Amino acid sequence: PSFGFLFDIDGVLVRGKTPIPAARTAFQKLVNSQGQFLVPVVFVTNAGNCLRQKKADQLSHLLGVPISQDQVMMSHSPLRMFKRYHEKCVLVSGQGPLLDIAQDLGFCQPITIDALREKRPLLDAVDHDRRPNVLHSQEQLFSLSTVVLFGEPVRWETSLQLIIDVLLTSGYPGNPYEQENYPHIPVLACNMDLMWVAEAQSPRFGHGTFMVCLENIYKKITGKDLKYEALMGKPSRLTYQYAEHLIRAQALQRSWEQPILTLYAACAGRGAAPPAPGQELGLGWQQELARAAAARCRSVLVCTGVYSPQAQPAPRGAARAAFHGHRDFGFEPALVEPDHIVPDVDAAVDLVFQLENFAP
Repeated sequence: PSFGFLFDIDGVLVRGKTPIPAARTAFQKLVNSQGQFLVPVVFVTNAGNCLRQKKADQLSHLLGVPISQDQVMMSHSPLRMFKRYHEKCVLVSGQGPLLDIAQDLGFCQPITIDALREKRPLLDAVDHDRRPNVLHSQEQLFSLSTVVLFGEPVRWETSLQLIIDVLLTSGYPGNPYEQENYPHIPVLACNMDLMWVAEAQSPRFGHGTFMVCLENIYKKITGKDLKYEALMGKPSRLTYQYAEHLIRAQALQRSWEQPILTLYAACAGRGAAPPAPGQELGLGWQQELARAAAARCRSVLVCTGVYSPQAQPAPRGAARAAFHGHRDFGFEPALVEPDHIVPDVDAAVDLVFQLENFAP
């Protein structure tokens, strides 16, 4: 094959925990009788609350085909490339087995929001019932050099407060806020989705909503923009280049010598094709990846997720619809329009096989 598939999960294969019926049918077309994939496939998800192996096991059960962790790309997977932060003491925010995830990615000294709260109990003061009854000594000194945002946390007020504390004290939470500490310590963020689709009738808040809160609180206090060292997860360029790296690795493992020229991204919402290079370029992570070989990436929008084919287009001359992407990614109309629209993921596989004249 000279092409590969990038599959979104939420809205393409599942809605919440409910499988989309067309998914299992589609994947029976992608494997041979021994369960080997006929084309390279990577699952690209903005989820970040579990390890790759757990997600691979879930997908194997869901789709009825064997899937390895090397075919799964979580929103945080590119952090493996950011080796210069791996030896540093980093604050990690999100939910799930955060320490296991961070250590699996290579971080040697991760500290969770809960652990920081235990070390500095006086900092978490919004919930009166969680305020400490006895004042604890705060003489233990430690510093944090980086903040890593894996995904939306559970208690937003605690995470927002403590992350702001870390940023405004140059990594020494508990100290007085500093006036001259800009730019702040590095922030690495995964998954910028403002909303995502589950079993509810309307989309739910995603990590991008939490980031909007953090950015606006920081600017309200300081008058300056919160800056990110890197943004990853769809639709960042970094994510798609890392996904292509995984596609090439699969082709190499199967001894497929023909280069992978086209990537097809089956997605649940508009704007899933990779945007123009953003601020995350120039960090050196490109040197960790082989030079990109794919000539094009085509988006195939399915109608089982956020996108509704019944939605009426805006009348000519009307104001542009609200941009739900991250503030650091400019709106590019060409990237919002999908190359193809199909009913579901089974139809997406059929379409790509037809376009590529590929007969399994």
